[in-house]
Amino acid sequence: MITVDFKDRRPIYEQIASNIKLLISTGVLNGGDKLPSVRSLSLSLGINPNTIMRAYTELEREGIAQTVQGKGVFISEDVSSIKEKQREEIKSKLDQLVCEAEGSGISKQTLNQWLSVSPEGSEKNKNDNDK
Repeated sequence: MITVDFKDRRPIYEQIASNIKLLISTGVLNGGDKLPSVRSLSLSLGINPNTIMRAYTELEREGIAQTVQGKGVFISEDVSSIKEKQREEIKSKLDQLVCEAEGSGISKQTLNQWLSVSPEGSEKNKNDNDK
């Protein structure tokens, strides 16, 4: 389910694109799946169709989606490369954070403690990582 949070500081088109990427990485959406039409998604979310188009255009630019004229927007067939690209982006961001933390005098032990705690204190994230 694609949702937006109007309290989130990120632009709405980024939230939509991130939602779709998350649906792909969790296996809800697969290669070849059709995304909702611009009109139907804009109506269900209550936002401007141009915002949906911008999100879809961003996904196309990243190679995650492709438009088939007269048929709609589809998830690219090569989903495994999409997941790998996401992992690489996350690792790059994590490397950057580790460098910043070390530069600020934060020990690796403290970083490991922070990483071992899930955002909401639930065990779900720990169990997901065991898979």
